Amino acid sequence: MLALWQEEPATRPFIRLLEEFFLCIIITEFVKPAILKHQKADCHLYLMRRGASTSKVEAVAMEKELIEDYRFGRQQLAEMCGYACAVAVTKVFPVAALSRKQRTVLVVCGPEQNGAIGLVCARHLRVFEYEPTIFYPKRSSDSLSKDFTTQCEKMDIPFLSYLPTEVQLINDAYSLVIDAILGPGAEPGEAKEPCPSILATLKLVKIPIVSLDIPSGWDVEMGSEDGISPEVLVSLAAPKKCAGRFSGKYHFVAGRFVPDDVQKKFHLNLPGYPGTECVVAL
Repeated sequence: MLALWQEEPATRPFIRLLEEFFLCIIITEFVKPAILKHQKADCHLYLMRRGASTSKVEAVAMEKELIEDYRFGRQQLAEMCGYACAVAVTKVFPVAALSRKQRTVLVVCGPEQNGAIGLVCARHLRVFEYEPTIFYPKRSSDSLSKDFTTQCEKMDIPFLSYLPTEVQLINDAYSLVIDAILGPGAEPGEAKEPCPSILATLKLVKIPIVSLDIPSGWDVEMGSEDGISPEVLVSLAAPKKCAGRFSGKYHFVAGRFVPDDVQKKFHLNLPGYPGTECVVAL
C-alpha cells in the first residue's frame, strides 16, 4: 500500500479512505466495552465542564426569563417537565419488557416544585400503563399542586399514608422509585421532616432510583458524598453543576422546550434532540 501511495498520487485519496475504513473495523471489533464505558463517562464530564451545566443562580435566572419574558406558565413548565421525566423512565424501563408486577413505581413527592413535577410524572406513567403509587406526605397548599393532586386522584392513582421504614417492604412492592422530593432550591441540611427520614430510607433501598433534576439532598453545585445514589438522573431544562458528580448509569436532559436564544444566552452547549424526542441522553 505504501508503494502504491508513492507511485500513484491519483490514488492517494482512495488509499486514505481504505486506511480509515480498516481503522474503524479495528476500533469497533477489538476495543473492549470497559474502555468504551470509560470514554462515555469522560464524554459526560466533558459536557459538564464545557458549559453544558448551570449554577443555582443561572437556573433561577433562566426560569425567571422563561416565565416573565417568554410567558411560559408555571403549570405549563411543570407539565412539560413531568411528561419528559415519564418518557425518560420508558427509555430505561420499557413497559413492554416488564411483567405486571415489575410495572409498579413508587413516586415520592416533596412540597415544592419538584413534587408538583413528580405528580405530573406519575400521571403520565399511568397513561403509559405503569402502576404508580404516590407518597406525598407534606402536601403543598399551592393551587397548582392541588390541581395535579386532584388529577392523580381522579385517575385512581393510589396515595400512601406512610412510607414503610422496613426497606425490604419497598424493595418487594415496587420495581423503582421516582425521587421528586427536593429540587435545586432546597438547601442541604435545612430540609424539615419528614424529608430527612425519607432520604435515610431511600439510601437503603436496592431497587433503582430515578431522580428528577437533582438527587434529593444534594447541593445543587457541589453534589453530595453521602446522599442517595440514583441510577437515573433527569435534568430539567439543563444539567445543574452537581450533575458532574453523577455516577449512575443513565443521564437525560429534558429541555427541548428551552428556546434557542435562551440556550445561547446561558451557554447551554448540549447535544441536539433527535427527531421529535423531548429528552436526550448524555
